[in-house]
Amino acid sequence: MFSNFDIDFFIFGIMPYAALTILVIGSIARYDRDQYTWKSSSSQLLRRKQLILGSIMFHIGIITIFFGHLVGLFTPVWVLDALAVPYWLKQWMAVIIGGPAGIIALAGGTLLLHRRLTDPRIRATSSWSDITIMVLIWLQLVIGLLTITQTLQHMDGSEMVRFMNWSQSIVTWNVNAWTTVVDVHWLYKLHIFLGLIITAFFPFTRLVHMISGFAAPFRYLLRPGFQIVRSRRDRALPKRSAPKSTPAE
Repeated sequence: MFSNFDIDFFIFGIMPYAALTILVIGSIARYDRDQYTWKSSSSQLLRRKQLILGSIMFHIGIITIFFGHLVGLFTPVWVLDALAVPYWLKQWMAVIIGGPAGIIALAGGTLLLHRRLTDPRIRATSSWSDITIMVLIWLQLVIGLLTITQTLQHMDGSEMVRFMNWSQSIVTWNVNAWTTVVDVHWLYKLHIFLGLIITAFFPFTRLVHMISGFAAPFRYLLRPGFQIVRSRRDRALPKRSAPKSTPAE
């Protein structure tokens, strides 16, 4: 049987590097081999109203949560100290902003998941990865909201700083930093475990369109200032003759 030490080491010490490796290599391989699958297939012709409402709520909530986690976890602690930002203030901001965003994303995700599972036509056009990734994200949102119950018990920001140091240690390759978070509540461990599973699953799902969405503005700015347009016609179109003028009466 696995001990708690083995499980903690696997979640905090091994999975981050494995998930990021799969994310990078898998995304590059898919873009290189299957560019025509690099998209989010649309089903807006079916139950369009529910799609629009669920999609807007889900994307607003998920984007807020994504960038909140990105900034919150990977901002160096010394930056907070230099700006004299109290840890408790940052903790309250995470709860006040992240909580409502999570509820909005969960409501939108529930509409999208219900639409995809209950409509036979949409279910028939959905791949296993479409349904699986939506279920995983829905569960992740539920667990994330449940972690707030634990966060409210230590609003001094001490737990937050531990997760910040651990997250940043992954980038700096401090492989022993996982030992600093092994005693956190099991809800946090489950939240991180499921998040890493989603990260590893990312290249094989419709989520890859996120990369295109982030890259599109930069590709537009870097494109050439002119475009060459070639006609498929074998011969040029005949020139139109000028209209004959009629004498004024």
